[in-house]
Amino acid sequence: VQLQASGGGPVQPGGSLRLSCAASGRISSINDMGWYRQAPGKQRELVATISSGGSTNYADSVKGRFTISRDNAKNTVYLQMNSLKPEDTAVYFCNADWLSYNDRDEPTVGRTWGQGTLVTVSS
Repeated sequence: VQLQASGGGPVQPGGSLRLSCAASGRISSINDMGWYRQAPGKQRELVATISSGGSTNYADSVKGRFTISRDNAKNTVYLQMNSLKPEDTAVYFCNADWLSYNDRDEPTVGRTWGQGTLVTVSS
């Protein structure tokens, strides 16, 4: 299972960006999907998560500005980021908790991370 993130780039304060992250591979189902970020010199932190049923969870710092959504048919999670601030500058990583079956119908569960996409908020 692989995750490919895209959509990062430079943006001015107050601007918007939309990140996408598509999962591919031998996937039977995906449970939780999420976005995390890591700013220079800081630890990776939770941004938002979304369950397969659409329940969402946000970090306090992004509530009201960021919206996480997903397209289960495309195994894709999105992060709409509005009213961006310089402190949102970070590498953004997506992840997914997945279930897969092999040719012998044996299940495997795992968590895969995407490669990260850089968001730079600066004037």
